[in-house]
Amino acid sequence: MTKSQNFFQCPVCGAEVPPSASACPECGADDTTGWNADRARYDGLDLPDDEFDYDEYLNKEFGDAGKPAKKPWPWLWIVGAVLGLLALSLVLLT
Repeated sequence: MTKSQNFFQCPVCGAEVPPSASACPECGADDTTGWNADRARYDGLDLPDDEFDYDEYLNKEFGDAGKPAKKPWPWLWIVGAVLGLLALSLVLLT
């Protein structure tokens, strides 16, 4: 017997499955999920369905995409400048 005669082809992804296997080693199809060809063929990619609305997903995950990013408070820049001048003066005085 050749190797291909010992295996059967998974109807979902087309991989060779050993006859004693309880599930396909490639896509995981089994008796519970169905060995039928009605399932969408597995192409190895986990892509969203055709009905997936990317804009809706972005809005749900990240909120209003039109909001500008928050800028640091102005006093943060002032404190940074003062500390920078202090450090520079200490270097120049020593």
